[in-house]
Amino acid sequence: MNPLQLSMEEYRDAYQRITDLALQLISEMRKRPTFPNIAGKQSMERFAHRLLEEGMGIAALDILPDVIDASRLPSPRFFGYVLGSGEPIAAAGDLLASVLNQNATAWRSGPAAAVIEQQVVAWLAEAVGCEGYTGCLTGGGSAANLMALAMAREFRMPANDTGVSSRGTVYACEEVHMSIPKAIALLGIGRQNLRLIPCDGEFRMRIDLLREAIESDNREGKPALAVIATAGTVATGSIDPLIELAALARECGAWFHVDGAFGALAAIARPELFEGLALADSIVLDPHKWLYQPLDCGCLLYRDRAVARNTFSFTGDYAKSLLEDPLESFAYFEETLELSRRFRALKLWLSMRYHGLKAFRQQIENDLECASHLVKCIKASDELQLLAPAPLSAVCFRFVPREVALSEDKLDELNLKILTLVQRGGRVYISNATIASRFALRACIVNHRTTPSDVEAVVDAVNQAGRELLSGVQT
Repeated sequence: MNPLQLSMEEYRDAYQRITDLALQLISEMRKRPTFPNIAGKQSMERFAHRLLEEGMGIAALDILPDVIDASRLPSPRFFGYVLGSGEPIAAAGDLLASVLNQNATAWRSGPAAAVIEQQVVAWLAEAVGCEGYTGCLTGGGSAANLMALAMAREFRMPANDTGVSSRGTVYACEEVHMSIPKAIALLGIGRQNLRLIPCDGEFRMRIDLLREAIESDNREGKPALAVIATAGTVATGSIDPLIELAALARECGAWFHVDGAFGALAAIARPELFEGLALADSIVLDPHKWLYQPLDCGCLLYRDRAVARNTFSFTGDYAKSLLEDPLESFAYFEETLELSRRFRALKLWLSMRYHGLKAFRQQIENDLECASHLVKCIKASDELQLLAPAPLSAVCFRFVPREVALSEDKLDELNLKILTLVQRGGRVYISNATIASRFALRACIVNHRTTPSDVEAVVDAVNQAGRELLSGVQT
């Protein structure tokens, strides 16, 4: 008897209960709090059980409502971080992908998985105006940035075969995502060789200062390895000047990489904001942000597949293909970091087929309009101050009491307390950022469920928390 093999009736019962819970959650998403009312110790007590020698059978599922209650849900009023909303058709595709359990690493280990991923990557490239690029799906933007910079190093200063690499210099704006310094450290380039270039008043990299830095480093024998543009900075959603950066990178022979994990998919709705994107050597997108896909689903696009193969191809005899057909011999492990790869493409492929690109374009536009509406509400409020432009859907602001004069430091303290109070209240969830050295409240809208009334709730919740704190009701 196989102890892990169940009857079809037992499988059907388990799957039905899980599906019913999922559908109930979808129907109740708007009614539930934006963050669970649970403390760290309580969560440990609830879920850290001893390892069982004998299984519980179907009773093991009884705890799933508790798991839901203790989870941060993709509520229409969750505006913290940059995280999509888990579109339900895609989630259903993810379930099937788990049952299929394909290793999407080569055609021979998953024919449908390999072909569908190639198709989805081509769709994404076309959708953002980069038709002809190829690439792969990744776990997220951090992994994609690491792979892109590995390609940059191998293209500009090869080290894989020689073991010796001139480290070179990488340039990015001071608002660059934290995954970039991590990648530079992991690749052995060294964070001391990362130049963070100051931004202008709209939080975009200054071209004049970048040029000065490149020329200064060249005089000291430190050649440019890569120029990194950010298309949607994590704090404000700012977009670096892509055309100018591409020209300067080309002039100095550097790899031009665009980290568009947050913003680049907005090119589906507003391509005019991303002119120059197709000049990049590599681009990072995150469908689990602005295509609303369940985690995880990142994407790396690149212009030249040969560079990816030069960077990542190293195959043991046990993995080499013996097939001659170019499609049947295709292997993602020859041009990516991973060998074992989840069938990430199925959910995105299914979701895009089901809804069509037009629906995603309209929804991204809705999110952008919601962000603009929030900006208008902040400007209309007597006690809220907008701290940065909002070119995409990240809005940074703070509470400034009109009747009480507070120093900048005291305003930082007050807004930190407001953030904690709002998050614990469960009505809306916002996060924070640092803008010009000041503490900011931040709302980021990348959710297909969000409406204008949801962002209006942000203003109400922050104003209410500020007044309560000033009146001494909360300390």
